[in-house]
Amino acid sequence: MKSSFLYKQFETAIEQLNPTQNPLCVALSGGVDSVVLLHLCATLRSSHPEIALSAVYINHGLSEHASDWLQFCQALCERLAVPFQSQRVVIEHKPRHSIEAQARELRYQALDQMADTDALLVLGQHADDQLETFLLRLKRGSGLLGLGGMKATTQLANGRRCIRPLLTCSREEIEFFAQHYTLSHIEDESNQQDQYDRNYLRNQIIPLLKSRFKGLLSSTTRSIQLLQQQQQLIDEITDEDLQFCLQRKATDDCIDLAKLAKRSVLRQKNVIRAWLSHQQVAMPSLAQLEQILTQSFHSKIDAQLKIDLQSGSVRRHRGLLYWVQTQTASIEHKDIGLSNIVLNTTATLSVNYGAGIRMPFSDEVVSVKFGRAKDKIRPYAKPGRNTLKHWLKDAGVPVWQRDHIPLIYYNDVLVQVVGYYFNHDFKVSCDGVFWEKCNDK
Repeated sequence: MKSSFLYKQFETAIEQLNPTQNPLCVALSGGVDSVVLLHLCATLRSSHPEIALSAVYINHGLSEHASDWLQFCQALCERLAVPFQSQRVVIEHKPRHSIEAQARELRYQALDQMADTDALLVLGQHADDQLETFLLRLKRGSGLLGLGGMKATTQLANGRRCIRPLLTCSREEIEFFAQHYTLSHIEDESNQQDQYDRNYLRNQIIPLLKSRFKGLLSSTTRSIQLLQQQQQLIDEITDEDLQFCLQRKATDDCIDLAKLAKRSVLRQKNVIRAWLSHQQVAMPSLAQLEQILTQSFHSKIDAQLKIDLQSGSVRRHRGLLYWVQTQTASIEHKDIGLSNIVLNTTATLSVNYGAGIRMPFSDEVVSVKFGRAKDKIRPYAKPGRNTLKHWLKDAGVPVWQRDHIPLIYYNDVLVQVVGYYFNHDFKVSCDGVFWEKCNDK
């Protein structure tokens, strides 16, 4: 019977996706997919009482019936003795952003926030959803990663795992299950509005394809699984290449261009993508990727390479590529005394005691300043006195980092370049003070 077969598919998937038996939190919309999913989870709980189960409803406010759907979901969870939560999200209409995409992003953010810390988010997407996603991405010209569609296990931005145990089940099987057990569910009227691409495919195109090509869903599912396996293989090769090319500099993971040059152009591109992905950077366009590689390898050695992306820029220094996140300006402080200081939204300046510079005298005002490249200092254990620009260049500090280095002054005398130098004339081996910059992110 189809209904028992669906449960067996679900149970097998859950065993593979949740081997440690984490709590399950169902993303419940009230539609047939999520209602069937909740019943399947409740049935699983009856035979595995050690698995905690809860449900979350996200109200986008896009339908006038949203409050009715909320009440339906709450009543359903009460009947099944499933703890229930709901949250309202507000969608701000943005130019060149689809409402569907904004609603999806807000939904995942809310689900991530509301589920228990160690819970897995259980999503109701199925094989027909996968087919729709494949066709949508084919229309957009996606590559292997995009055409691989949705994965059975994914991670949200904050690291929470999502699982999709129905991804190999058809919409027909799910609807049959609901009919067999007379499960009530809601119908979202927007599902019939064909101005949305996904609805148009679902209502107009896919039924025609299925009637013409028997077994379309199962063959497409198999192809998507093969694409995912091929992408996994590429990811493994790319990760090996990335580890080969990475060089750690202070707090930065840099790309060694000499090592990158030993890989083919295609593998170079994958390395850059993987490197930026590890920095949580939105993927660059193909044109931006070409620009990064071309300028990195072919611009003059002393050129100040800077390629701007969405949240920062790619920079080059002494044969290394750096990712430089856009920083808020640090604020100068006068008369800080011996206290910790907030520099900006991501960094603080902490005071410490021991080997460093001597304590300030009572008539000396302690200040923190930035970007004074022409000010001079004689660093401890360095020959002679020269400009700050000279010493930071000598230390190999990239140009873009120099204006963000805190400089400690006693009155008008530069006594410490935080993280690099102490003034020779103020250096003490004990009973002194020094400052450290602490990055919170």
